[in-house]
Amino acid sequence: MTGNILGEKFLVVSFGESHGKGTGVVIDGCPAGLPIMEEEIQKELDLRRPGTSPITTMRSEADRVDILSGIHEGHTTGAPICMMVYNKDVDSKPYDLIKDTPRPGHADFTAGVKYGGFNDPRGGGRFSARITAGFVMSGAIAKKLLKTCLDVEVLAYTLEIGGLRAEIESYDQVREYRYSNEVRCPVSSVAEEMREKILKVRKEGDSLGGIVEGVALNLPVGIGEPVFGSLDSELSKALFSIPAVKGVEFGSGFGAARKTGSTNNDQFILNGKKIATSTNNSGGILGGLSNGMPLVVRISLKPTSSIAKKQRTINLAEMKETDLIVPGRHDPCVVPRAVPVVENVIAIVLADQCLRFGIIPTVIPRID
Repeated sequence: MTGNILGEKFLVVSFGESHGKGTGVVIDGCPAGLPIMEEEIQKELDLRRPGTSPITTMRSEADRVDILSGIHEGHTTGAPICMMVYNKDVDSKPYDLIKDTPRPGHADFTAGVKYGGFNDPRGGGRFSARITAGFVMSGAIAKKLLKTCLDVEVLAYTLEIGGLRAEIESYDQVREYRYSNEVRCPVSSVAEEMREKILKVRKEGDSLGGIVEGVALNLPVGIGEPVFGSLDSELSKALFSIPAVKGVEFGSGFGAARKTGSTNNDQFILNGKKIATSTNNSGGILGGLSNGMPLVVRISLKPTSSIAKKQRTINLAEMKETDLIVPGRHDPCVVPRAVPVVENVIAIVLADQCLRFGIIPTVIPRID
């Protein structure tokens, strides 16, 4: 099974399955000397952890990070960093009942065909959102690297759920309020509407999708590589690797298709002695390279595929159509728990790109 590696200089290898012993990540290429504590990684994991709210799955996992290598006495050593969380609250019995009936919206059918039925189907196996715990662990280190070396800050938040959309006034508002509620939306009045809509849909046995917006602030100009290594290409690939993501757009995104060049172009201005633009329709990227403006990317996530409503599928053992109600414990909306995942995936790509650009040293000087 290939396709589990992301990056070139900050290289991330993802491993594990939903109902296996655990899931984790190996990072190769992280500079030595980066100060990082287990608590910093755990804080990010806790934001993604299931079973913490009525609007998430009731699967209750502690998700305690186990650092196996690469960090010693509070600093990275330059060696590969291996981290994992163990699966504790696993109930695979419901998946035995549906092993011959692929769930609509899931990879049960496609993965079964591709791997000849040898793949682990429990909870989606390798194709489960459970693997994003590894994304968050590696992203926690990437975020610390970006902040320590370049003062780059990465933020993500819920922008929309079920058609309810927040109007964001400032990034200070995002910093202060995005984690003040269960849906991770910085606007409290909209957040409460989102929460009520999720609970209503959950009672109906259904699910909702939505949009997460990610922002990177203080990025230097010129981050990215030509053509296939462009910043938006690399970010899109990584963000589409998050289960349930069905769309990625930067700046004005698809809205640019309905504009004229004169209204969509970001005109250059002087902000003191700094070159900036009067608008940010490009989302902070020109020609695949960062332009010094805030990087703005939005990610569309589909409604959770596992729902308690009757759906049609195929009984593969008998090759006939049948009805299916998916058993198990599932998020009625994946958007809130996707927020820290999106934030950390953006950080992974930016850390890799900054190392490729040579603006992060291979050894971080010790600060006594």
